[in-house]
Amino acid sequence: LSVHRKNSSNENKQATLAPSEQTSTVKRLFGFEKEDISWHRLVCLLNRPTDPASLGIFRFLFGMLMALDITQERGLSHLDYKYLDGAPVCRFPLFNFLKPLPMDWMFFVYFVMFLGAVGIMLGCFYRLACLMFISTYWYVFFLDKTTWNNHSYLYGLIGFQLTLMDANRYWSLDGLRNPRKRNAHVPLWNYTMLRTQIFIVYFIAGVKKLDADWVEGYSMKYLAHHWLFEPFKLILPVEFINLMVVHGGGLILDLTAGYLLFFDATRPVAFFFVSYFHCMNSQLFSIGMFSYTMLATSPLFCYPDWPRCFFGRFPEFLQPILPFISPPPIPSSSCVYPNPPSGSGEQQEEAHAAPKPTTPSFKHKFRAIFTILYIMEQFFLPYSHFITAFTINVNTDSEPKQISAQTFGRGITGLVFTQSRRWKDHGDMLKQYATCLSENLPRFNISDPEIYFDIWVSINDRFQQRIFDPRVDIVKADWSPFQTNSWLMPLLVDLSPWRTKFEAIEGTLDNQTEVVFIADFPGLYLENYVSEDLGNTSVQVLVGQVNVEMMDEKKNYSLQPGEKMQIPAGAYHKVYTVSEGPSCYMYIYVNTTEAELQKNFTKLSELQEKVRNGTETEPLPPELQPLITGLDDQDSDNSVIDPVVRLFLKRQERMQEVKKRREASLIERFQRFASKKYYSIRRGFLMTAIALRNLAVGLPPLEQLTREVAYANMKEPETETSQDEHLKDEVGHGEL
Repeated sequence: LSVHRKNSSNENKQATLAPSEQTSTVKRLFGFEKEDISWHRLVCLLNRPTDPASLGIFRFLFGMLMALDITQERGLSHLDYKYLDGAPVCRFPLFNFLKPLPMDWMFFVYFVMFLGAVGIMLGCFYRLACLMFISTYWYVFFLDKTTWNNHSYLYGLIGFQLTLMDANRYWSLDGLRNPRKRNAHVPLWNYTMLRTQIFIVYFIAGVKKLDADWVEGYSMKYLAHHWLFEPFKLILPVEFINLMVVHGGGLILDLTAGYLLFFDATRPVAFFFVSYFHCMNSQLFSIGMFSYTMLATSPLFCYPDWPRCFFGRFPEFLQPILPFISPPPIPSSSCVYPNPPSGSGEQQEEAHAAPKPTTPSFKHKFRAIFTILYIMEQFFLPYSHFITAFTINVNTDSEPKQISAQTFGRGITGLVFTQSRRWKDHGDMLKQYATCLSENLPRFNISDPEIYFDIWVSINDRFQQRIFDPRVDIVKADWSPFQTNSWLMPLLVDLSPWRTKFEAIEGTLDNQTEVVFIADFPGLYLENYVSEDLGNTSVQVLVGQVNVEMMDEKKNYSLQPGEKMQIPAGAYHKVYTVSEGPSCYMYIYVNTTEAELQKNFTKLSELQEKVRNGTETEPLPPELQPLITGLDDQDSDNSVIDPVVRLFLKRQERMQEVKKRREASLIERFQRFASKKYYSIRRGFLMTAIALRNLAVGLPPLEQLTREVAYANMKEPETETSQDEHLKDEVGHGEL
């Protein structure tokens, strides 16, 4: 809960006390005695007066980060693209009756949320600011399940907690307006709740990592190839980095971080590893402000008066603009004050300035009960999947997974009327999507549609498998979050040991040969088409029995484990699972078009090098001249240039840009990062100003509105999304 720090004078007094009066080991470690577990003393403990300084600094940092987050991950900068006012877009709210407001009003909602975050940061009309923030935040959160993640949920929880706390008692505008709030004690439960919440974030994440996929190194298998792990590659192989650094290190840190942050002796070590961990995550993943928010929570585990000690070391001329370091906190009615201790004259002298002792009132007892119940509920929720049966699906764990997917539809494509692909592996969102399609398709003269989904996923390097029954019309399918739905197919975890065999099989193939591993359920079939770009394609059975139907030939072939057959290119075929259990098979093929392209690239690269070093004496034909002159805006689409040459040169340009970015100095990277954020934030605020103006005085003429939006869209050419996407494809990971 808290650890008392003794100042030097108290330490001197401690040496003169009798052994029975010495501070016990339990109190030194945990900040309370075993006897404090009794109800009355527990109420007094949770309402014990505590320095508000650390809580006030966290309030400021959290509000600031949320204000930044609103323009970034919450989506203010691209709100008009997200909600597409008036367009027939399928959405995935928690409750189907939740709908987005008209576009200008959605900007207003975000504006209120932003004002709430700034109010929290400044401690200005604090309680109202908290309500403004959490009411709009949870509305936006519940409006779109496709954006849900653990840290977005955490932000909402912390915002809710701060609403109940006295976090405006230090370094706040409310304190300047109201002397009774300025530098007043806060009850210990304010810290207890936040510390426990952060402990749960770490510890439950560690417990969730104890599954076989994480322990065996499959969940984040490709992360070890990121440039951030280059220093480890100097002494360790990539496989060892993946298993021991990425997976083993992440598991150990999550399980121990909460404990290490709590105790004085281990806190400096925890600060180092936790800070290093979050700084790396900020570069490894696109997770917005989460890494910085977690960094801001770490000081909560320090002594509550650490800001006074920290800012007291700054030069005196800065003191007026920094959080104040004195005087000591004043009494607050939110706390329970004990009787002053009797002792020496010096202690009695100190007692004159001490607040009057108080007894716990109903509000103190209620807050203690609420704190205990809230903590119990937070420990329970991660294991509450049995309440909603539909969560037994591919994303039951809180940890990220490596998921590749293919979507096959009958008559429609997988992105009609939607902006997200995340619905494809969640049963509840699939049902919402099918219902939305059935309501929109009549506009296109398609009445009473039947909608079937054949979606395949490979989770953490397992077999590709279906996750929904392709025989069920999802529009008419029964759905309830509180019962098992038969059209949700189970994850074939029994086949997980095959992953080691996959690696062995892939190791026997050359660089031009690729393989896809498939698992299917009895009574179902996979209808597949072999592109003409693929040569030497074969299917081989690993487990079970299948029948392969060649649709053009109208012939069937039965295959047992170990048997294989060639599949002609440019034709459809079906693979039926006829065994009693799931069948497992693999496609082996060569992408002949890509292989030929790579050969041409190699020849062009050799020719280009010969021209540059003067060993090529023959003049180049016109279609190959760009190998010397390069492409420009005028001739990049010239039909005279060979298409392979054009593709080769564009690939070279992208690779050069990737190399330039990777070799950029820290200053250049920061400038690129800051520029991108500036134009994103700029657009968010300009579009908000336009929306608020529209609400206040009405829409302007269309020409004026077009000019205003064009001005808001202005950004530097190098920050174009298309360019970033090309670079991301080449690099494999987003970079700062």
